[in-house]
Amino acid sequence: MKLLTKTIENIGPLNQETMEQTRYRVDHLIKPLGSLGRMEDLAVQLAGITHQPYPKTDKKVIVVMSADHGVYAEGVAPNDQSITAIQTPNFARGVTGVCAFAKQARADVIVVDIGVAVDLDAPGVINRKIRYGTDNMAKGPAMSREEAVKALEIGIEITSEQIQKGKNLIGTGEMGISNTTASAAILSVFGGFDPSEVVGIGAGLSVDRLSHKAEVIRRAIACNQPNPKDGIDVLSKVGGFEIGGMAGTMLAAAAHRVPVVVDGFISTAAALIAVSLSPQAKDYLIPSHSSAEKGAAKATELLGLKPMFDMDLRLGEGSGAALAFNFVVAATYMVREMITLEEAGIVL
Repeated sequence: MKLLTKTIENIGPLNQETMEQTRYRVDHLIKPLGSLGRMEDLAVQLAGITHQPYPKTDKKVIVVMSADHGVYAEGVAPNDQSITAIQTPNFARGVTGVCAFAKQARADVIVVDIGVAVDLDAPGVINRKIRYGTDNMAKGPAMSREEAVKALEIGIEITSEQIQKGKNLIGTGEMGISNTTASAAILSVFGGFDPSEVVGIGAGLSVDRLSHKAEVIRRAIACNQPNPKDGIDVLSKVGGFEIGGMAGTMLAAAAHRVPVVVDGFISTAAALIAVSLSPQAKDYLIPSHSSAEKGAAKATELLGLKPMFDMDLRLGEGSGAALAFNFVVAATYMVREMITLEEAGIVL
């Protein structure tokens, strides 16, 4: 708990001075005022995050957290839980969807076994297993409060290590069969939604099973009574180890003044946990895409974030974050490489 507390204490406001410097330059670049739209706002946000008017985001990494969920036993997922164990080593091999996009973006991918249901003997997979998957949240808490804190702190530790190695742009990713169920539960609690409003098909659940999925979440919330004013309580009762790990990644990035790109629905659920623990952490989050998962729009609206693009993605893994890295880097190039009207000798 000490690491979590210290990390939260180190999250401060964005640097207004550097934001003003960058805003002035952006407004005077050789282009019509505001013509690069939200790219201009992104450049200003990056300046505020990093305390640098000319920030660099050239050393990128996606941190993928993998874990299983006890609620799988309720029949809320179309695929066998063994897929988590099969797919997790594939991240380390560099052959998954996020890995393909990360290679294009020249980003590293690291994968953490934070709670896969079986032992993995796979080169490149970091073993920080809390235990072999969460408990069934439809019958009791998914994990203990101590385990929830541990998940958050593992995310903090892994991400802090990456930042100490020089990484200056972080993306969140995950793997875990049934984690859309946990994410919908988290969103239902924080937003006060009935689960039927936010459950989606996840990895391909048939539409006629959505009402069952919603009912499982309804039972889990009724059984556990998670407190929406206590993010650790929500995480422990209806969350997942990988969701806690991603929330820890976001908190660590904010504490180190490093921008963190939030992937899709599951990552956004993790962002709800992170922001509940540190409201200022929201300023360090860069949402990637509008996920096609049903609850994603409500989750980003609840956070007050606006995704950068919409291509009907719902893979997860960090795939949208890897694609979004290109926008983030482009914003830094805009500030550094474009000249101002004055530098061009143009007087308006």
